[in-house]
Amino acid sequence: MSAPATDRTPAGRQRSAAGLVVLAVLGAVLFAAFFALGTWQVERRAWKLALIERVEQRVHAVPVAPPARADWPRVNAADDEYRHVRLSGTFLHEKETLVQASTNLGAGFWVLTPLQTARGVVMVNRGFVPPEARERAARTAPEPMGETQVTGLLRISEPRGGFLRSNDPAGGRWYSRDVAAIGAAHGIAADAVAPYFIDAEAEPGIPRALDGAPAWPAPGLTVIAFHNSHLVYALTWYGLALMVAAGAVFVWRDERRRRGSDNARHADGQPHAAPASYRDADRG
Repeated sequence: MSAPATDRTPAGRQRSAAGLVVLAVLGAVLFAAFFALGTWQVERRAWKLALIERVEQRVHAVPVAPPARADWPRVNAADDEYRHVRLSGTFLHEKETLVQASTNLGAGFWVLTPLQTARGVVMVNRGFVPPEARERAARTAPEPMGETQVTGLLRISEPRGGFLRSNDPAGGRWYSRDVAAIGAAHGIAADAVAPYFIDAEAEPGIPRALDGAPAWPAPGLTVIAFHNSHLVYALTWYGLALMVAAGAVFVWRDERRRRGSDNARHADGQPHAAPASYRDADRG
């Protein structure tokens, strides 16, 4: 009967070598993947920091005219979001829409009112109102009438819905500022509504309370925040790559130690040649 193959037999050594090759390939693939992911996160962080800087410059820039009607098809978040703009027109208060909102003032609604301009209709987020001020008659602040100048931040339309719910135009329930759908619900032609809306800013000198009551709606509540955890992600991926490298070094050193021990045992097991005098005596 043949003895089973062990790590000391040629077959066992072949299996051990094959296992090491598999581990080496797997380790190399994992190291390369983790390192690449870490580098990608570093690049994403640089992109995010550049984006934040661009947005900061737009927000604090001198107000400019919003994109003209001919430019509406080319409006996009990368080039236009949070642009500081100023425009004039007449509010269509009878077409006001309330959109569910959650702000630092609590839960309530955004007041989205169409502004009729010479170039088309632009939806303006005039500010926040709590549930008790959702009706126009319940607000103490007078509504702006006639030609009105609006200054604020350009925002891109929010189609489909929000708060994990879809907009319900038929029921008058809105969870996102989908300007095209809101315009359509009020009978405004789709090509007459700008693909963006304006978050109106608080005008200096205008009181935010009248006779002790808040002057709803409250504008200027735009929150500009960018999630930027790319450095943490990069360090995590690089850490995993380092762990793979450390594991590879450990396996390599352990294999060297085992091979050294095996070689020492094999050397001790070799028969030693007897002295010549003993060999002659045996023959005699």
